[in-house]
Amino acid sequence: MPDEKKDGKKQEQPGRGIYEWAQALVCSVLAAVVIFAFGARVVGVSGGSMRETLQNGDLLLVVNRTFCGDFERGDVVIAAKAAFENGEPIVKRVIATEGQTVDVDFENGVVYVDGAAMEEPYIREATHLSEGTEFPFTVPEGCVFLMGDNRNGSRDSRAPELGAVDERCLIGRAVFLLLPGETEDLGMREWSRIGRI
Repeated sequence: MPDEKKDGKKQEQPGRGIYEWAQALVCSVLAAVVIFAFGARVVGVSGGSMRETLQNGDLLLVVNRTFCGDFERGDVVIAAKAAFENGEPIVKRVIATEGQTVDVDFENGVVYVDGAAMEEPYIREATHLSEGTEFPFTVPEGCVFLMGDNRNGSRDSRAPELGAVDERCLIGRAVFLLLPGETEDLGMREWSRIGRI
C-alpha cells in the first residue's frame, strides 16, 4: 500500500514514472514490429521510372499483399522476381489485370485497355517507347500488366523479359509517401509531397 502524506495524498514511488514510460516504449516497439512483419513494410524507391509521381529516394508505406485485397488498375505496387533487373524489387503502376487487353498507340502515345483510351494524369509524358512486347496483349490469369509513370524512362511489362507479372510476385500496394527523396528537377525534397499515393 503506497505511503500517504499527512495531507491524505498518495506519495509517488521513486522510479514509477520511468517504469511506465519504458513499458509504453516497449509495447509500442513490439506493436510496430508485428505490424511491419505481417501487415506493412517501408520500401525505398530506386530510380526514376515513376517520375513525377515518385522520386528516387522516396520512402513508401506498403501494405503487404495478403492484407490489401485484389489489385486494381491504377494501384502503385511493389513487385519482386529473380528475373527482374539486378533481382531488385520494382515500383510500378497496375495498368490492367487478368483478362483485360492492353494496346498502345505509340505514335500518338495513348494506352488503351479493353478498347478504351486511358486517362492518365499521373504520367510524365505520353507513351512512345516500345520495348518489344507485341500489342494488343491480353493479360493472363493471375497476372497484372505494369508500367512506370515515366513511360519513356521505364523498363516494365512492355519488355518481353518482364511481360505480365504474376500477382504472387507482388509484395504489396504502396499507400503512403512517408519521406520524400530529392525531386530531380529541383534538387531538393518537396515536403508537401508527403501523403497518400
